Amino acid sequence: MSDDLHAFQERIGYAFRDTSLLERALTHPSLLADGTSWHNQRMEFLGDSVLALILAEQLFKLFPGEREGHLARARSALAKGQHLADIARDLHLSEVLRLSEQEEKAGGRERNSSLEDALEAVVAAVYLDSDFQTARRTVLPWYGDIRARTERLLREDNPKGRLQELIQGNSPDTTIEYDLVHSEGPDHALTFIMELRVGGKVCGMGQGRSKKDAEENAAREALEAFAQR
Repeated sequence: MSDDLHAFQERIGYAFRDTSLLERALTHPSLLADGTSWHNQRMEFLGDSVLALILAEQLFKLFPGEREGHLARARSALAKGQHLADIARDLHLSEVLRLSEQEEKAGGRERNSSLEDALEAVVAAVYLDSDFQTARRTVLPWYGDIRARTERLLREDNPKGRLQELIQGNSPDTTIEYDLVHSEGPDHALTFIMELRVGGKVCGMGQGRSKKDAEENAAREALEAFAQR
């Protein structure tokens, strides 16, 4: 196994017995065109569910007085595509992601959806190589102080609402519009790209695994741009 994969295992805090699981988790579907017979999307499917259970269990313990709706919103914020992509970047996952030359040239190594899928596939790989308890012990440290992170994410979890308050507080008649630019990827794993216009002017672009996520990411970009003015 390469030095890069050894270093990645140190970063995630888990050493694989079956390293082929890790290699599969890090293999982008674009390599199918180059003759690779397997990729990470089946593992991404499993990892999504394993991660959801890890987070649900931890939130259930951390917030004993909170109702179901709050816990569901907290889990959604912690498992949101943009946030998972950020964790993947913290772990330098892009350095070990395996993808086709064409996808590389198209910027796939840093694409949020690619990083999100690969991170969830790594969760599945750890689970398959060990057990649920080990997967939980491995994954939770990636989040750091999960209570503080949850509270911060919930404050930031409504970028469209914050943008609307900002714009309409200054100019109530200004329109805010979100339009689909295009979608890409296979039908079961589409990535949507949305354009945000404020008063007819493009102020943000966002992508996500759903139109809602893409709209929220576009609103975040716009909020960051307005904050820098």
